[in-house]
Amino acid sequence: MRTAYTGFFCALLLGGLAGASYAMAGEVSSKDQVALFADMKSGGRTGIARKTKPVDARPAVVGEIIVTTIRGEGVETKSKPAEEGDWVVRNRCPETGNEEILVKAAKFPTRYGEPQSKADAQGYRTFVPKGTDMGYFIVPRETGEFAFTAPWGERMVARPGDAIVQVPDDPTDTYRIAAASFACTYEVVTPAQR
Repeated sequence: MRTAYTGFFCALLLGGLAGASYAMAGEVSSKDQVALFADMKSGGRTGIARKTKPVDARPAVVGEIIVTTIRGEGVETKSKPAEEGDWVVRNRCPETGNEEILVKAAKFPTRYGEPQSKADAQGYRTFVPKGTDMGYFIVPRETGEFAFTAPWGERMVARPGDAIVQVPDDPTDTYRIAAASFACTYEVVTPAQR
């Protein structure tokens, strides 16, 4: 079922509201970024990519909050407090400042598998992403900047050139990856149409 907000994004994508600002749109819920992804997919503008570059990860401290900061942009998002078994994953991407994210205990093994090294002094070990296929699209320039609520409950801002990715078997798991981070850590399997 199409929502009014989905219609707003469709108009934006078609250029009917070119130049409209996020302030006009109001807060975007997680349902809306899922609808936007569905619209892009039905329009043939999505592709397949997988995270392949090794990362460093350590067990999270219960209650720890991870602030993901992207070099040149500032704070991208902030995690909920870590729970038992969660992991802190640090991308190896100097272009973005080697940003960190919190990965839930249930998702970590399926995304990163077994450690490839011993822990360093800070507890980080090397992991190689399992390269799970993810749907993605690149935010078009005509869409402009917009905000939405990430699956973990925090506000995220997507900008033209960023990737919006979606876990294929869980459409509600749809979130933003900064353009530089996507280029640095993902391998494109099937290019998205722009």
